[in-house]
Amino acid sequence: MGKSHSHFAKQKDETKDALTTAAECRDSQSEEEGKHGDVSQFPYVEFTGRDSVTCPTCQGTGRIPRGQENQLVALIPYSDQRLRPSRTKLYVTISVALCLLLSGLAVFFLFPRSIDVTYVGVKSAYVSYDPDRRIVYLNITNTLNITNNNYYAISMTNITAQVQFSKTVIGKAKYNNVTVIIPLDERQIDYTVPTSIADELSYMFDYCTLPTIKVHNIVVMM
Repeated sequence: MGKSHSHFAKQKDETKDALTTAAECRDSQSEEEGKHGDVSQFPYVEFTGRDSVTCPTCQGTGRIPRGQENQLVALIPYSDQRLRPSRTKLYVTISVALCLLLSGLAVFFLFPRSIDVTYVGVKSAYVSYDPDRRIVYLNITNTLNITNNNYYAISMTNITAQVQFSKTVIGKAKYNNVTVIIPLDERQIDYTVPTSIADELSYMFDYCTLPTIKVHNIVVMM
């Protein structure tokens, strides 16, 4: 009877030791998994000791004060991917190409080109006389052909013309704010120059009123 009781007690102690060893193994595995798990699941803990220093920024709380967001500077490692934006060369190349394209278009459309002014000729001439003063009046209407070769509108601010006969200026005219010509357009402008043949040229009155000549021709320069 005594031998049986001793054998049972020995088995009971061995079973307790086995359970204790299994529990220790489970605790050890849990601790290892906790070390290798996600650290972000654990709150911030300030480890203070004899050789430790409390963080001067957060004062051990793990949070930045609300009023200091614009005063603090974050230190980022040089190997951080945020310091290496992707496709930088592609974006720079596209930006340079767009700038060159826009500059070329601006130069092409805004570069000043020539404005062609062509004298078409005399459109009409009205002749009148003053017998008492022996003066011949000529109202000569001329036509100009103006071509705008630019890609923007131009404005004709003034037209100045004079009529010369025998090295003598017999008439002048000036017109301001004539017209506006749209891009790549052509327009004809008529202007009249009033002239008078008198004084030292009064002999032309006799020629122009000579009844034996049906058509009187005189040469003037515009």
